[in-house]
Amino acid sequence: MSNQKKQSFLGGAAILAAAVAVVKLIGFFYKIPLNNILDEAGKTYFQTAYEIYNVLLTVSTAGLPLAISKLTSEAHAQGRENEKRKLFRTAIWLFFVLGVVGSALMFFGAGQLAAFQNNSMAYWPIKALAPAVFCVCLLACMRGYTQGQGNMTPTAVSQVLEALCKLGIGLPLAWYLLSLGRGMDIGAAGAILGVTVGTALSMCFLIIYLGTHRDRSRALDVPESSGTLMKKVLAIGIPITLSNSAMSIITIIDTKVILGRLQNGLGLTEVAASALKGQYSYAMDMVNMVASFVYPVTMSLIPFAAAALARKDTREAGRTISAAFRVIAILALPAGVGLSALSTPIMRLILPAHPDSAEAAGPHLQVLGIACIFICLMILTNAILQTYGKEKLPIFTVIIGGITKVVMNYVLVGNPDINIHGAPISTLCCYAVIVLLNLFFVWKYSPEKPHYFQLFAKPVLASVLMGIAAWAVCGFADRALAGHSAYLANAAATLCGILVGVVVYAILVVALRILRAEDVRSIPHGEKLIKLLHLK
Repeated sequence: MSNQKKQSFLGGAAILAAAVAVVKLIGFFYKIPLNNILDEAGKTYFQTAYEIYNVLLTVSTAGLPLAISKLTSEAHAQGRENEKRKLFRTAIWLFFVLGVVGSALMFFGAGQLAAFQNNSMAYWPIKALAPAVFCVCLLACMRGYTQGQGNMTPTAVSQVLEALCKLGIGLPLAWYLLSLGRGMDIGAAGAILGVTVGTALSMCFLIIYLGTHRDRSRALDVPESSGTLMKKVLAIGIPITLSNSAMSIITIIDTKVILGRLQNGLGLTEVAASALKGQYSYAMDMVNMVASFVYPVTMSLIPFAAAALARKDTREAGRTISAAFRVIAILALPAGVGLSALSTPIMRLILPAHPDSAEAAGPHLQVLGIACIFICLMILTNAILQTYGKEKLPIFTVIIGGITKVVMNYVLVGNPDINIHGAPISTLCCYAVIVLLNLFFVWKYSPEKPHYFQLFAKPVLASVLMGIAAWAVCGFADRALAGHSAYLANAAATLCGILVGVVVYAILVVALRILRAEDVRSIPHGEKLIKLLHLK
């Protein structure tokens, strides 16, 4: 690893963001056809399995890889190469055990887990996804090790490989099983099996990569004992794991509450309740697609900010975190506003096989588009607090937000006049509460105090103007194309709205000088972009 060129924070983020862009493009060609192959109930079976998987995944991989990344970064910055290698050798066994336990729990307890979720038809999807927990545990350890050295490329390649398998195996398998007349639960299991195969192949790739890129140079540092290193990993990783797994656990409880209130409170059947939950899940897919672009920023932020803090360079750490805030503001705000402004046209565009479901999911996305902004900010602020050694605070804020979500869903979803429309409202309130608390703590504990008004005022203004322009153009184009094919007219109008929104926002970003030279200098061809846009 030592002979590799060191990547900057924004350079590393750019590599991961590019990988995420490719992964999401592949995911678009996976989830959109899949949502049209599976009906609303099938979507809920798929989603239920994924939520259980996410809990086990989060417990196994959320905080510990970040701990490895942070400790590896600190050792790498201080030239302690032997300690860095011993840290990885020690951690990989911990992840092996966690993976075996997680996979066994999901595979052998599939029936009980499905019943707990008030969704017995999720049995086979849960079972099909179980082996992925083991593979992802080992993947997470290896990714944390390479990211801690400032090398984001292996993570990027493995993510793309994982997505390709999901598309090339999961989607055809789901279609084939349903064409044979199998039930929606079996179709969902086939789709999710592609995820399992993808994680297995990605794991094999990283094993080969690490084996062929071993740094065999000698170092003079004497590493600490394995027990001491393990205590350090757990001291950092466990609080992060608790904060992240808290939300995953709350999501599972929330799904149980939603399906339970629809069935017991409103008297719907399991299939009918699953169909309504599926409409909400369709909208959440779009939000999650946007939110996933934040993780490259946080994965790159932690090792570089931690290295700066290890050098006692609080100014550099502050600059890195401010740059992360600006990047998220520039990306998340217009994305969330755009989803909200064009909510129903977007759902019509991506769900041609289920037009009624698209209409029903539109109002969900209108609320969730705004929630998307808070979700992105939550991911970033959690990472910042963790970087500053305040790993326990996100546990507190996430639990407060999660309780808000569960209580609101119990009250709103059980109301016949609101029912499933209470789910996006509670989601918005949940993440708004978390972000407001996180922003306060970030300001309190940052050596270099962030100026929130300066960071967000211009992106908010540009995003609102962009949303108005996109909404107006989409509506005008839709009326102008009336009389043509309903789907094609909506598709053309939606794409016109999106295109105009992008152009308007790009102009406003330059005109309002939202971007700074330091934000783009480290990305490929950054200097040329600085000159072209006259950035300062």
